Amino acid sequence: MQKKTENNSEQNLPPSKTRRKQEMHALQDIGEKLVQLDFKRISELGLPETLTVAIREAKKMHKHEARRRQMQYIGKLMRDVDVAPILEKFDSWSGVTLQHTAWLHLLERWRVRLLADEQALAELGQKYPAADLQHLRVLTRNAHKEKLANKPPRSFRAIFHELQAIIPENPETSRSNNE
Repeated sequence: MQKKTENNSEQNLPPSKTRRKQEMHALQDIGEKLVQLDFKRISELGLPETLTVAIREAKKMHKHEARRRQMQYIGKLMRDVDVAPILEKFDSWSGVTLQHTAWLHLLERWRVRLLADEQALAELGQKYPAADLQHLRVLTRNAHKEKLANKPPRSFRAIFHELQAIIPENPETSRSNNE
């Protein structure tokens, strides 16, 4: 019975000084990320006016100590803000970035396959019927010639740009094209 009262009393205690400091540093870290954002994204977050003004002021500061104090002030203002929606927005923005990076990797894999394997052109045509296969064939041939002649890789880059036009970035769009 005594153990239960000890656990209950531990739960009713205020957080330790160390825990409070950790929470404040976490809020300052989020504030630092906010300061690094552009004004358009900051406005998307719907932050209180005082916090928005503090972030704008921090963007103008270049001296280390002044910026450090401003970041502490932002951390203090962040105590009154619900951080969960801000973190969700950060996650959604990074998700878009991850999706974009994955798309760029897909384009690069197709370019490498087109340059290495002649069958890749036929596969690309089956997967993306809107592709101009004749133009891609010419670009591939020119890329090989440029490499052999040690010329600038214009056609190599042009293949990538052509693939950007053919392969959609949005996965839902590509699924509907593939079906």
